[in-house]
Amino acid sequence: MIRDAAASTNTDTSTIRRLVTAIDNRYLVPVLVTVILLIGDLSFGMLESYTGTALAIVTALATEVILGRAVYGRWPHLASAYITGISVGMLVRTPVVWPFVVGSVLSVLSKYVLRVKERHLWNPSNFGLCALLLLAPATVAVLSIQWGNEPWPVVVIWILGGVSLWRLRRLHISATYVASFLVLAVARSWLTGTPWLTNIAPITGPMYQLFVFFMITDPRTTVRRRWAQDAVAVAVAVVEMLLRLASVIYAPLYALFIVGPPALLVELWWDSRAPSHTPRKSQAVGRCLSASR
Repeated sequence: MIRDAAASTNTDTSTIRRLVTAIDNRYLVPVLVTVILLIGDLSFGMLESYTGTALAIVTALATEVILGRAVYGRWPHLASAYITGISVGMLVRTPVVWPFVVGSVLSVLSKYVLRVKERHLWNPSNFGLCALLLLAPATVAVLSIQWGNEPWPVVVIWILGGVSLWRLRRLHISATYVASFLVLAVARSWLTGTPWLTNIAPITGPMYQLFVFFMITDPRTTVRRRWAQDAVAVAVAVVEMLLRLASVIYAPLYALFIVGPPALLVELWWDSRAPSHTPRKSQAVGRCLSASR
């Protein structure tokens, strides 16, 4: 019986391993972001508008197709546009419809306009959301609720997200940011006199799930060297803490908006001066990962 149980366990493990490895890397992130949407809405009614979310996704896909054909003369891979649209659709909070459309258009458009040496500078959804918040603060807000008191949604999402990022070789970025966030939460707690648990609570919310798994790990808008990726993640966490101390509500979004592009520009400048210092392996990995973004 013990041998049969061990064999059954091995079979179950092999089945799970086959399911995880069967998904093409280009579709891992779209699948994960869809799981987040389904868990969040089915469990807690996270979506404010099904129409708005659908409109954001369709707009992002259509904008990607039009610009891809117009600029490059080919049909683009739509994984990045889908991630952008669904992120805008989940996170935007507004009583009107137009921000879902404008947010998706601005997000995708930023990839084609705000570029240096064939790389766009901002994560698309990060740019679109920050642009909406800055241009229409009286009309647009961003989802900032928690998942509730049930721990299982966070556990499921972090397991799936961890496996996905491990396969994409981006897990260290999220892990560095989360570790920095937890350590800096102690500092925020000491400086503000608030409980430590209160300061770490936001990272369990849906906005942070999208931020941790998709925005700061975007291969096209992160630096290539691993040590630099970790350094940027720490810098984002530090700037976020400073913004939170200044009572900025959407601190993580603004922190990445501020830190990410300068870091990328510095690396591009350095590589242009000393191309021999650019790791060939990192370049190859970046090109492979960017095919899905």
